[in-house]
Amino acid sequence: MSPAQKMKKLVVVDDGISTITEDGLEPYARSLADEFAIYRDAPSDNEDLIRRCSDADAVINILSTSEFTRDLMARCPNLRIVSIWAAGVNNVDLEAARELGVTICNTPGYGNFGVGEHTLTLMLAAARNIHQVDRRIRQGEWVKEPLVQLYGKTLGVLGAGPIAQRVMELGRLIGMDVIAWTLNPSPERATKYGVEFVDVDTLCRTADVIAAIIALSDRTHHVIGRKQLEMMKPSAIVVNTGRGALIDEEALYEFLRDDRIKAAGLDVFSTEPLPAGHPFTELDNVVLSPHVAAHTPETTLAGVKMSLDNVANFLEGSPRNVFSPGFR
Repeated sequence: MSPAQKMKKLVVVDDGISTITEDGLEPYARSLADEFAIYRDAPSDNEDLIRRCSDADAVINILSTSEFTRDLMARCPNLRIVSIWAAGVNNVDLEAARELGVTICNTPGYGNFGVGEHTLTLMLAAARNIHQVDRRIRQGEWVKEPLVQLYGKTLGVLGAGPIAQRVMELGRLIGMDVIAWTLNPSPERATKYGVEFVDVDTLCRTADVIAAIIALSDRTHHVIGRKQLEMMKPSAIVVNTGRGALIDEEALYEFLRDDRIKAAGLDVFSTEPLPAGHPFTELDNVVLSPHVAAHTPETTLAGVKMSLDNVANFLEGSPRNVFSPGFR
């Protein structure tokens, strides 16, 4: 794409994955602005992030730990667009963005395959105790214990976006029945996705595996809380590849510790990186991964390319994937 005009300055504030350079996207990025800057690490704190954004017209955000607060946007007077490499935009003050005229775009659907496969992987690993079995064999043990078969079980998906739809598809492919909850259910969507929409409580009571794959917002914060955990079967498996705060982590830890639910597979956490010695690391019935569900070469390339496309489309006057429209 060749935009009709350029930004004065485009900044990638936290490219910890180096996809822009390694996959040949840097010429494209440079074509969008007179000046281009890229930082290959996470900001040390909010002041560092503000310094990186201070004279930018457009910002590409890769890491969800970078927070675009009202203070930041107010102190970056040239800022017109922030393009987020993620489906969720919980790291942005959307109300402030609207008031200050900053357009916020996301990248929906970029991680359908990568995140979908990782969600399935965590489901299967937790069901088959892969992490425990591997460790015990390495320690010289040869213990065979009953495992969980997912065929014929019920998968409950929290969310109905592109990634959630892929997980629904994968669940059906291995022979699971699938139900789902979404903030925007309709008979038309249910028919299109081939799924039955139910309320959260029904999903938690019914499902054998509960997978959280929905954007974090005020309406989805702790969508799985203590009440929902109490409704689950003792054999239930909880998987989270959305955002950590979708689940009440303190309550989840207690239920896992006390064997009130069977297991969990977690890729995302309320605090990232997960602190050393975190209670989850003490549990044998939890499979952990460091927020890497989308970190396949194909997925990262698609996400960063879409982030740059958002800036190009904004320059063309036809912004897409707009989560919060600005007016500059």
